[in-house]
Amino acid sequence: MFYAFKNHALTSVAAVAFVYASAISGSAQTPNNNLDKLGNFQKTGVTEIPTVPQTGRKVDAIKANLAKIKLPPGFKISLYALVPDARHIAVGPQGVVTFVGTRKSKVYAVTDRGKAGFAEEVKEFAPSVSFTIPNGVCFSKDGFLFVAEQNRILNFPAAEFFYESPDIAVAVVVPQGELIPKEDESFNHTARVCRVGADNKIYVSLGQPFNVPAKDKLEGYAKHGIGGIIRIDQDGKNREVYAQGVRNSVGMDFNPKNNQLWFTDNQVDGMGDNIPPGELNRATQMGQNFGFPYFGGGKVRTVEYKTDTPPANVVYPEVEMDAHAADLGMTFYNGKSFPAKYRGGIFSAQHGSWNRTDPVGARVMFTSLKADGSADKTEVFASGWLTSDGEYTGRPVDIATLRDGSILVSDDLAGALYRITYDGK
Repeated sequence: MFYAFKNHALTSVAAVAFVYASAISGSAQTPNNNLDKLGNFQKTGVTEIPTVPQTGRKVDAIKANLAKIKLPPGFKISLYALVPDARHIAVGPQGVVTFVGTRKSKVYAVTDRGKAGFAEEVKEFAPSVSFTIPNGVCFSKDGFLFVAEQNRILNFPAAEFFYESPDIAVAVVVPQGELIPKEDESFNHTARVCRVGADNKIYVSLGQPFNVPAKDKLEGYAKHGIGGIIRIDQDGKNREVYAQGVRNSVGMDFNPKNNQLWFTDNQVDGMGDNIPPGELNRATQMGQNFGFPYFGGGKVRTVEYKTDTPPANVVYPEVEMDAHAADLGMTFYNGKSFPAKYRGGIFSAQHGSWNRTDPVGARVMFTSLKADGSADKTEVFASGWLTSDGEYTGRPVDIATLRDGSILVSDDLAGALYRITYDGK
């Protein structure tokens, strides 16, 4: 009954939000904090929503940097919004508002009310909720916004309609401390990403905290899906480990043509400038193993596990990217405004290296697919955020498609969203 409404009338949405939040949160809780109060539809006392100014010297500086970005002929890039610490992006199904996660404590709501091609307003989303690394944001097709934090998952029913209030309906999908065991919480590899599949389940990546984990950690990690991808029902039930052998994936998306899950993965550090390669992977079914920690990236064995026998039938990456380019967010391009060669392909963001003698990355890549659904060719699509002397003017994180077919690129260094459009013939 939670997916039956189609007319999106505000009263219907409110009713669904009430039923859904009540079903998950229950009515027996004692309202002892804001999350409990919101789950019981009670006011928290928060009355103001902080906003982010969209003018000033920073805007001018970013626009000057964007003038140096290289794109294929016919494409243009512009500043869409200033969004502090901008990480992963979720575009609302109704096109009303775009939500942006961070690795800090804020989620932002970005609106272009006049459809002018830039945001008129950026403000904190659900300021009465205390978030902890709310990096992962994703929508179900019927408008439920999920926020994957370091160790919790929340659901905001009808977020596109209620985002303008500091108090908003919220339900706990996975309670605090139950996404991973508390003893496995770390300051490293804490950014989760999420997607809702065609099966209506939530898929979440769980990066393991080490460069290469000790062997006595592997059994517990495999049990909980740490160093892998899990999936759960939208009410938090029926948790399964979907994929294993993943070091730290911070980007994934489903191919809409066959529902196969693709994801990036960050390779082992400290092995040298040119090894191991970064990864773009394809999961064709549940239960596959992608090789880590026996492989540090691609087919390069790790020093720590070089004498150990890898799992049978390891799945190697579809694409081997430049070593230490830090491949993060990705999306299948489902728009129609770009030329035909880009339709159905993958745009992915490279954050840029930190432990390489000559840094690489800080760019947007494009990967086309073959008729059989496998990767074809990968090329640089947008570059220029890494200067010739090794300075970063921006660090792309994630990519999302707007309803008009343009794409957004987030940048957590500059604290911005960029919009890339095509006006060629």
